[in-house]
Amino acid sequence: MISKQALIKTVSPYIVVYLVLLMVVLGLLYEYPKPELHMMLNTHHTSIQDTFFRYYTQLAEWPLYVLALIPLLYKKKMMTLYYALSEGTAAIVITILKHLFHADRPIVVFENYPDIALPLVEGVRMHHSNSFPSGHTSTFFVFATCCVIILAYRYLREAKQHEPKSRLMFYTSILALLALAALGGYSRIYLSQHFLSDVCVGSIIGIIAPFVVFFLLQNKLVK
Repeated sequence: MISKQALIKTVSPYIVVYLVLLMVVLGLLYEYPKPELHMMLNTHHTSIQDTFFRYYTQLAEWPLYVLALIPLLYKKKMMTLYYALSEGTAAIVITILKHLFHADRPIVVFENYPDIALPLVEGVRMHHSNSFPSGHTSTFFVFATCCVIILAYRYLREAKQHEPKSRLMFYTSILALLALAALGGYSRIYLSQHFLSDVCVGSIIGIIAPFVVFFLLQNKLVK
């Protein structure tokens, strides 16, 4: 059985880079008021970006769930179960927080700033309530983190882990997953569905839930 310490050490680049990003985000949240920060992050729109983020954000609505079913084709049901439990745990936390805070979405908040034109993307249905935290962002990070943990576990079990080429491929893969998750979080800001604070907390939940589920059920998940 691979120890928790070995697993955490293996995924440490993923965790460290995320924590660096988190520190930058927390610094921005401390320095700037919410509306001003939103406009700073969401001022420059292009038609290409509008199209890209409009569809990229939808990956968290059902395509990622379909991808999570792929292990079933290879009789790896525990991988799919792991994702389902992680996503379910994060979803429960997200739902509780949403109903506790009842935070307004950007489109509602900016009604108090009539002199500021909130950038919107044509064809995107805007939400008005339950902004905090971001469920889409949580889903992106849950999926990425589950993939990272599964890749790390398999990497530690293989003798090839000491080969430079295998090591480079592994670390490139886990950092790419982090970048894709972060891009999913930013898509929520770009589309003015969430503020940076919503995305920040959504990502934290999406990072923590898979680790908690894995360490609680490790013996059953990796049989």
